[in-house]
Amino acid sequence: MGLLDRISVNPEILHGKACIKGTRIPVSVILDNLSKGLSKEEIISSYPTLEKQDIDATLAYTALKK
Repeated sequence: MGLLDRISVNPEILHGKACIKGTRIPVSVILDNLSKGLSKEEIISSYPTLEKQDIDATLAYTALKK
């Protein structure tokens, strides 16, 4: 599974906002946490269903969307 396979965009989930597949954690929440200076470990501590690869996928997805 590639990094981008970890991201889901489904109009039935979170009004079509990009989120981590299998969760309702939006990509935007992860980016907000990163922009506040939180480490991957701190974000995972707050959202235990996340894995480091989910955060990497968020960054890859964001880079492609620019």
